[in-house]
Amino acid sequence: MGLIDVLLVAKVIPYLDQELNKRYNLFRIWDFPQKSQLLTQHGASIRAVVGNASAGADSNLIEALPKLEIVSSYSVGVDMIDLNMCKEKGIRVTNTPDVLTDDVADLAICLILTLLRRILECDRFVRSGNWKRGDYKLTTKFSGKTIGIIGMGRIGTAVAKRAEGFNCSICYYSRTQKQEPKYKYYPSLIELASNCDILVVACPLTEETHHIINREVINALGPKGVLINIGRGKHVDEPELVSALLEGRLGGAGLDVYENEPHVPEELFGLENVVLLPHIGSGTVETRAAMADLLLGNLEAHFLGKPLLTPLV
Repeated sequence: MGLIDVLLVAKVIPYLDQELNKRYNLFRIWDFPQKSQLLTQHGASIRAVVGNASAGADSNLIEALPKLEIVSSYSVGVDMIDLNMCKEKGIRVTNTPDVLTDDVADLAICLILTLLRRILECDRFVRSGNWKRGDYKLTTKFSGKTIGIIGMGRIGTAVAKRAEGFNCSICYYSRTQKQEPKYKYYPSLIELASNCDILVVACPLTEETHHIINREVINALGPKGVLINIGRGKHVDEPELVSALLEGRLGGAGLDVYENEPHVPEELFGLENVVLLPHIGSGTVETRAAMADLLLGNLEAHFLGKPLLTPLV
């Protein structure tokens, strides 16, 4: 029996690429000048698709792969996968939760501290020699602030626990109220934004949470408020965010994700009250390796007829 045909639709770390290539008959979508050529030649035999947060399996790709059995995402986000069609066709879907929770939560705190304490500006201040001409301006304290979290799942909870270490008050908005009594629940996102200093986006991207950060929420957060997005770029109405920052209706923003990655609004580049990261939430050597092992484990379990490690569908 020959190797199982697997389609890789997104570039991954070398370790995962090599392991997939070793275990399966691997097709990389970028090796074909046109996707239609790949589908014509190999579409009838491909049984698995591997993607990530930026590339998955839409309805067109699923329809073109009649033997498709499983779609595995090298990320937590699965909004690039047509989950409804997968359910209809009995196609399994897996992602890589839990293993990246700590890194993403760490990064949320990093963004807050970098923004409030103006770490990047301070670094440039020293390197430029300006310190010799006087001290740097005063910055903003983090400890004791009120943190509002959208989505109190794995990552939201991890952010909350870290913020507790800074004596922050924690409040949140989610679809349902959690059992945690020490965090204040707001049934309205506007109420949450109106009552916190820092608003952290940590919810999954769904139809309901697309552009959950809109003009009304931004205005409720206000000119002293700070937005931190370690969720997905499409959570935020980006033009509204840009205009609010330029007009001073929002105090600042720390962003790891954007609406049309890798494109970032150039209007943000000159703003000192914005920290911009290139979607590195899970980007550590340790976590990316753990994510790769989890993805490989899911594929192996599926093709051996064993229970999936992290099934979504």
